Amino acid sequence: MEASTEEPVGPAAKARSGRQMDLVQGPIGKSLIAFTLPVLGANLLQSLNGTANAAWVSHILGPAALTATANANNILFLLLGAVFGLAMAANLLIAQAVGAGDTHQVKRVAGSSTLFFAVMSMGVGITGIFATPAILDAMGTPGDARADAITYLRVIFAAMPFMYFFSFVMMAMRGAGDSRTPFYFSLCAVGLDIVLNPVLIMGLGPAPQLGIGGSAAATLISQTLTLAGMIVYLYRSGSVLVLRRGEWKMLRPDPAILRTLVVKGLPMAMHMLVVSGAAVVMLAFVNAYGSQTAAAYAASMQLWTYIQMPAMALGAAVSSMAAQNVGAGRMDRVDRIAQMGALFAIGMTAAPVVLIYLVEPIVLQLFLPADSASTPIARHINALAMWGFIPFGVAFIFAGVVRATGAVIAPLLAMVVSLWVVRIPFVHFMTPVLGADAIWWSFPLGSVMTVILAGGYYLWGNWRTSKLMPAPPRGAAADTGQATPAMAPVVGSD
Repeated sequence: MEASTEEPVGPAAKARSGRQMDLVQGPIGKSLIAFTLPVLGANLLQSLNGTANAAWVSHILGPAALTATANANNILFLLLGAVFGLAMAANLLIAQAVGAGDTHQVKRVAGSSTLFFAVMSMGVGITGIFATPAILDAMGTPGDARADAITYLRVIFAAMPFMYFFSFVMMAMRGAGDSRTPFYFSLCAVGLDIVLNPVLIMGLGPAPQLGIGGSAAATLISQTLTLAGMIVYLYRSGSVLVLRRGEWKMLRPDPAILRTLVVKGLPMAMHMLVVSGAAVVMLAFVNAYGSQTAAAYAASMQLWTYIQMPAMALGAAVSSMAAQNVGAGRMDRVDRIAQMGALFAIGMTAAPVVLIYLVEPIVLQLFLPADSASTPIARHINALAMWGFIPFGVAFIFAGVVRATGAVIAPLLAMVVSLWVVRIPFVHFMTPVLGADAIWWSFPLGSVMTVILAGGYYLWGNWRTSKLMPAPPRGAAADTGQATPAMAPVVGSD
């Protein structure tokens, strides 16, 4: 990367504006919770949006249409998982620059990333539109759902540039210290999507009747309008992320920044693929025990999705907060962020686990009939597996902290080992002994292994000397010693 001839513009606060929080000073615990809650809210909104859209399609168009959307959404989740890693790399670069008070570097990252995401998303969208039939055929999409799936997925690919850029802008705003505004715009996008689904599917009022294409068109319209509103807001609020007329030259790609987006972003994208691939293998193990067990497992997974959300939101918040402090040279605060994050992850994951155990017969009726033979199986699955999400939540925190310096390979390897070296082989070799219980026990076993590997790397790994880019972040201070044990209570100001 070319060395900048400009000096930092001042303290980190000068690189913030609007609702952006100061994450490099003040009480860590309070700031972390305040930053996490909007991220958690946005994640919940996305899950509820998917549930609502599936309900509209199922009730209006029937099972074949629902199957079509499910097949198309598998592709969508895969592509969004890939862009997540790249957007997260941009998030960390921006957070470090904000922490260092280097407005010029923030704008360089924003400019290079804007062009990168624009070109990439357009390429994915155009390629996908033409390749849709081949993609669905490769997935073995059922014949009665194929035509609807082609229509739906092609519109989704047309929406892909806006969805990719929406994700990038949200992550950039969080990197700059603002998690509330992305939540508000997510609320707008989800609300608009839910309202437009029945209108465009059935052609209510002056709207055309688009059938299955209407559900995808609702996503296209909601994402496009909300993205436009978000960009207008950034300009009107004077955000450090936007480029004014005299700064448009920063849209030119910076090779060092692009290299960082790819080199650091791809391992984080691979993390999503590793998890998704393991989930497919586990589903194959479950399906071997018949439809009743498969239905029980599906119901349990619905609950697990919401159990994991607080820790996932905390992990994202910890990454942004730690990266800003790395940029500011406050490695002492980075270690305390890890401590507080781990403690919060235990509490925020244990709370829904305990609550579900207490009211399990009631909540399972949301997904299974009260007299279903799958209900006792689901309760047995949860009794063995659900507590394992507590250590898994702590592992999210460790991974989020070490990524803040650019150490992205170790968290990926920890996930590969825990899922593909421990969990899946355990099921394979222990099934003759334990039967289906080998599947359920493999979840806490994999979680414990993940937290051991992630925690060990946090305590003794060389992540403190890692760099996102070849040049160290401005204001960074050398690490002076061993980290404080992650689970030790925090004394004094938090």
